[in-house]
Amino acid sequence: MMQTIKKNDPKVLRAWCFYDWANSVYSLVITTAIFPIYYVAITKGDRGDLVSFFGLEISASVLYSYALTGAFLTIAFLSPLLTAIADYGGNKKNFMRFFCYMGSTACMGLFFFTQETFSVSLLLFMVAAIGFSGSIVFYNSYLPEIATEDNFDKLSARGFSLGYIGSMILLILSLGLVLFPDLVGIEDDGLPARISFLMTGLWWFGFAQFSFAYLPNNRSPKEKEGGYLLNGFRELGKVLGMLKELPLLKRFLLAFFFYNMGVQTVMYVASLFGSKELNLPDTALITVLLIIQAVAIAGAYFFAWLSGKVGNTMALMYAVVVWVGITIGAYFVTTGNQYYVLAFVVGAVMGGVQSLSRSTYSKLLPETNDHASFFSFYDICDKVGLALGTLSFGITEQIFGSMRNSILTLLVFFVIGLIVLFSIRTRKLAPVTATVA
Repeated sequence: MMQTIKKNDPKVLRAWCFYDWANSVYSLVITTAIFPIYYVAITKGDRGDLVSFFGLEISASVLYSYALTGAFLTIAFLSPLLTAIADYGGNKKNFMRFFCYMGSTACMGLFFFTQETFSVSLLLFMVAAIGFSGSIVFYNSYLPEIATEDNFDKLSARGFSLGYIGSMILLILSLGLVLFPDLVGIEDDGLPARISFLMTGLWWFGFAQFSFAYLPNNRSPKEKEGGYLLNGFRELGKVLGMLKELPLLKRFLLAFFFYNMGVQTVMYVASLFGSKELNLPDTALITVLLIIQAVAIAGAYFFAWLSGKVGNTMALMYAVVVWVGITIGAYFVTTGNQYYVLAFVVGAVMGGVQSLSRSTYSKLLPETNDHASFFSFYDICDKVGLALGTLSFGITEQIFGSMRNSILTLLVFFVIGLIVLFSIRTRKLAPVTATVA
């Protein structure tokens, strides 16, 4: 017997959006800002950026890309089966909670990241990435269950905007520690960054409790016909069968796979690029990231509005065209001021393409109760694409010796994504007016 979930319940919508507030600090502090800068600082030595990872001698920036690749391939492999089990058992909130706790605890463990603990700490970094990615697939799958279709774009934008605001607050607190350690009596140069990792884990763990308190379980469990693992495979097979009959959904996933590969890779390597290629100071890099976050709030709402005027497909195409321009511009960037201008443009389209992609996928789903399973394929495109993006970025840098050349590989991804988006035409993605947010 299915559990009925009331759609557009303000309390549930707030709880859903609030998980973006809780987990987005990971995206900013660990993925983009403090951790990459700390990582570069701690891996600099007499041998350049060569480090030893469990005895393997490798470039630190290349190892960073490979570590992310391993983490995302892991969650991409596990996600379909875990979401199918969650759909079968009606307990996806428990899965979301498990990955949240795993990721936030790993972030707290990064407090102990020093040169002496480098190899183990990098494994914790990978576990944190797996925890974040694992919780997101279950979180995203709530969107079509808790809201009506006319609210998908606006609600998705609200979630991302709350995430940007929350992560900005914690980053400002972290930046205060990094810039003014004397005010709190800190003498160890690396301690402020490590405290920020601890605060990130605590923030993520603590604020997620509000979401877990009000988000419903997706539905009552189905009647058992065997163990959870066996039925998970059955559930996955059923969803795969449905996916084969949905050509527009498959085409969107292909487009998303390519353009998102570029977007996510840019987010993960932007700070490393500014530090390594342009030699920008740490404070300048963090200031740029704050600008990106602030602009992204307006960008998310702008593209939600734009989708109501021109439809989801056209709005996404406009965003991807801007990303093509960003990658071309990034290849020729040589000064800090040019980097700041480019960062402003990145912020303008970053929130829009992320929030609109999530809501567009929700609109293309069939009538189903297996939302977590369907979103696992969205997550696979996200994580496998990101894994391949960071892998290709790292390999290109390793071959040619410059991160600047790696940018050209991202340009190819955006162009392919744009071409596939151009082929999508459906009334389901036509302009629609939102009623209740």
